[in-house]
Amino acid sequence: MFRFKAAAATVLAASLLASSGYGSEPAPPAKRHTTTTKKAKKPAPPRVEEQINALRQELQTQIDSLKTTLSEKDAQLKQAQQAAADAQAAAAQAQQTVSAQNQAVTENAAAVATLQSNVTDLKGNQLSLATTVSDETSKIKATMAAPDSIHFKGITLSPTGSFVEFATVGRTRGTASDIPTPFTAIPLTAANAGQLSEFEMTGRQSRIALNAEGKVSNATIRGYYEADWLGTGVTSNNNQSNSYVMRQRQIWAQAQLNNGWTFTGGQMWSLATEYSKGLLNKNEAVPLTIDPNYQAGFVWTRNADFRVVKSFSDRMWLGLSLENAQTLAPSCQAVGTGIACPTNYLYAATGTGSGLYNGGDAAGGTSPLTTYAYNLAPDLIAKLATDNSLGHFEVFGIARFFRDRVYPHETAANAGTAAGAVGAYNDSTVGGGVGGSARFRTFQKKIDIGVKGLWGDGVGRYGTTTLPDVTVRPNGSLTPLHQFSAMGFIEGYVTPRLQPYVYYGGEYAGRDIFTVGAGQIGYGLPGANNSGCGVEVAPGTGVGTGTSPATPGSCAGSNKDVQEGTAGWWYNFYAGPHGRLRQSFQYSWIERNLWSGTGGLAAGSPGVSPKAIDNIFETSFRYYLP
Repeated sequence: MFRFKAAAATVLAASLLASSGYGSEPAPPAKRHTTTTKKAKKPAPPRVEEQINALRQELQTQIDSLKTTLSEKDAQLKQAQQAAADAQAAAAQAQQTVSAQNQAVTENAAAVATLQSNVTDLKGNQLSLATTVSDETSKIKATMAAPDSIHFKGITLSPTGSFVEFATVGRTRGTASDIPTPFTAIPLTAANAGQLSEFEMTGRQSRIALNAEGKVSNATIRGYYEADWLGTGVTSNNNQSNSYVMRQRQIWAQAQLNNGWTFTGGQMWSLATEYSKGLLNKNEAVPLTIDPNYQAGFVWTRNADFRVVKSFSDRMWLGLSLENAQTLAPSCQAVGTGIACPTNYLYAATGTGSGLYNGGDAAGGTSPLTTYAYNLAPDLIAKLATDNSLGHFEVFGIARFFRDRVYPHETAANAGTAAGAVGAYNDSTVGGGVGGSARFRTFQKKIDIGVKGLWGDGVGRYGTTTLPDVTVRPNGSLTPLHQFSAMGFIEGYVTPRLQPYVYYGGEYAGRDIFTVGAGQIGYGLPGANNSGCGVEVAPGTGVGTGTSPATPGSCAGSNKDVQEGTAGWWYNFYAGPHGRLRQSFQYSWIERNLWSGTGGLAAGSPGVSPKAIDNIFETSFRYYLP
């Protein structure tokens, strides 16, 4: 606008200068004419003022025109500026729109990429899900067709451990027993039964097992039941239809806390039993023998027990148990004229029917089949176990408490009377021992080699052969016998099918002798008369003819030790998801030695240290549930 105004002023100034020059110019001289013709008179030129006025008017007109033009240009400029502003605003808006569109395009591209990735992942997930569903369906079908366990209200039930068995046993010396071997009843050669062999077939060791397990927030709780048919009822026989009764092997409840503490109560393997790892139930290292009385030298019981076990990581375990006590019948011999073992004491009684204890007598006699001690306290057992790269190792201790009631003034004349009970008192004594085991896993854990044992006083009950716990002092009080049990073993896991084993073990009961006048009483008396141990005598009389074999007369020696060597194998014909079908053969050599006594080699007597030897052959054919 300013430029237009300056241009207009310049034009106006130039016009004024031109007009001034034009008005001051002198008039040209008149031309002279030669003609004589009278010319017409010319009009007078306009005056200067008129010219200036005309010029002013013209300039004013031009100025007005320029003003108009300038005004129009100004309006157009404003319009153009407005249009430019509008265009700039529109461009900014457009740029913003473009930016937004670009952002949207970018976001859309990212969204598309994400969507494509999601689609790819979805396809992969669908494929994986389809595979998983297929696998889970297959598992469900397999589980339905062949379940590993049964689920009941959040509890897992498993019958694993159950099996059915056909077994045979042959002995060169008859013991009148089924598949369990009565180690301390192996007959001497001269005994009637020692002249006869025996062969039995049985299915009584077949076993049923049920494990129930559930998990809570801080523990695993479980219960376990195990039974077989090695129990004997009053009328049990195998004359035509076997009528043996079910026997409780194990039945216990357990709470295994997540912090390493485990509490277990019920009937179970004693804590004194060796374990293959740790100290938790169902990890007991039981010999692989067919014989359910296992192996001489094996330390064990199965009784009511409450125990607490603490695990320190998976390498160290500490256990403490309270176990139901029982005193095996005191064994006593007497030597000398007029000398007899005391009878003025009471330590046990036959069972009462109302108390559900067995009160039956041996056939044809009045000797009770079973006596039940008046226990002072439970047996106490503490054990420390460790697992490392070499194998499994244990050390334990047992405390036992024996008690009887002594009648110091009882005589044969006043037995069973008030006079005989005068001065009666209770007497108690403590027994026990220490034991341990070492199991080395060798040859890439394909062969286990080890030893185990127990040494102490009054621990016969914990040995397989059940040598007596105590004998009797002259005053009628009980005294524990010094004893030990020991066993060495080799167990192989050569192939998944073949499992050979070899054991050798023995149990011992030491002499405990008391002098009474010119005679002796106690256990393992060197003066015991063994002169008749090698002489066969006629059978005795019983409830039926020919059913009461006799032991040799004048054979008073106490059992010194029982030794056994065993070798055998287990072979799996099949082991897989459908269970396990296996077979076993086992040979055992057993020797029972008596303490030496007096007597010569009369009538083929083996001497003053008699022994009984038996050779046992056993087979087993089992099917285990998976």
